[in-house]
Amino acid sequence: MYNIDLSGKNKYYSLYKFIRGEILAGRIKAGERLPSKRAAAAELGVSAVTVQLAYEQLLAEGYIRSKERSGYFAERVAPVSATFKTAPRAQEARGAQAAAKQYKTDFVKGSIPAELFPFSVWARLMRRVLSDCGEHLLERVPCGGDDELKRAISAYLYRARGILVNPDYIIIGAGAEHLYGVIVQLIGRNTFAVENPVYGKIPSTYILNGAKVEYIPVGKSGIDLEALQKSQAAAVHISPSHQFPTGAVIPASVRSEIIRWATEGGKYVIEDEYDSEFRLLGKPLQSIYGLCPDRVIYMNTFSKSLAPSMRLGYAVLPPELYEKYYKILGGSANIVPLFEQKTLAAMLDGGYFERHISRLKNHYRAIRARLTEKFSAMDGCEIFDTGGGLHFIAKFANVNDEQLKTAAKSAGVRIKCLSDYLSEPLNGYEGCAVINYSAVSKI
Repeated sequence: MYNIDLSGKNKYYSLYKFIRGEILAGRIKAGERLPSKRAAAAELGVSAVTVQLAYEQLLAEGYIRSKERSGYFAERVAPVSATFKTAPRAQEARGAQAAAKQYKTDFVKGSIPAELFPFSVWARLMRRVLSDCGEHLLERVPCGGDDELKRAISAYLYRARGILVNPDYIIIGAGAEHLYGVIVQLIGRNTFAVENPVYGKIPSTYILNGAKVEYIPVGKSGIDLEALQKSQAAAVHISPSHQFPTGAVIPASVRSEIIRWATEGGKYVIEDEYDSEFRLLGKPLQSIYGLCPDRVIYMNTFSKSLAPSMRLGYAVLPPELYEKYYKILGGSANIVPLFEQKTLAAMLDGGYFERHISRLKNHYRAIRARLTEKFSAMDGCEIFDTGGGLHFIAKFANVNDEQLKTAAKSAGVRIKCLSDYLSEPLNGYEGCAVINYSAVSKI
């Protein structure tokens, strides 16, 4: 009769699923009579009620029909394959993750090594927040974020970067991409000038939110000022202290011209300090926001310093955009869980975050020193490193990108080249490996 194991708890549901599968696969033909409830129960060693419940579910969903005094018969249902195809992008993402695990050294991955995350501190602070905040954690979070966290970020920015920020002007967001979308709502679906080469999520997120993007070349002094001034952009997105992926630093003279461009044209500068905590040589560079808070949106996340999975970042808005933010989004709740915001606030206020950063910097200085030594010893390799952030450029003479990647792969090393980050073609980027060592635990 039925070759099925009904030893589990939901016997009727297992029987229902089995018969449904047989009908869908065409193994029980349309019009074929099912065994009577008593016969099926005796054969399967279950109660007649179990079989009745399974038949009633099949009847309700139209897989079988009942004929008075004749029994139950299978309905005509188009056969369905039980094999489900994986979505191409999900399949591709899993393929990329599996490929990454094959490498001994990964110079592409962006998160810190797991052993460097302050698990014990984070867990202790979480318990404290649960104890101290109690029912407050269940309340609706204001649209701009938790006031305690905003005050903690403001105090941290003054200690670490020398920036004076009114906590009210800080908004908390679920990572950089979420904040980019908010910025488009504030500035409008206008043209955004974006560096080229660039981390691809920046222009793609602006475009996804309905903005236009104009790519501006990056040279040794950062973004091409002349090209920016000729653009039709209403805002420019830059990382002046350490551009990704070139590592370029914008000098003071160019910064002042960018401020003039924004001030005289009624435009905005989006200062993305994605890895500002990791200035490994010398003091942190002065921010553009500190020079012109009325035309600059200062933003950062905790992806590099804590973990990308936390999805927690912030933006400091100019007063004009702050007013607009509350007009547009003032009635919305903040999407970052209050529990995480309170825990991060406690980490910042207690000095734990700065001690964590100090530990990370010591680790990365050692990694950087060993890597630059190894790459400098290679024939025809020239290092370009400005001492900031967690990556540098290794340029190889007389080698193209494919040869470079093939050689690296054969040595168990995963890399990307500068050309991989080009949104529009540019000359002079061949043979340049981006050595991103943020995920490297040892060399």
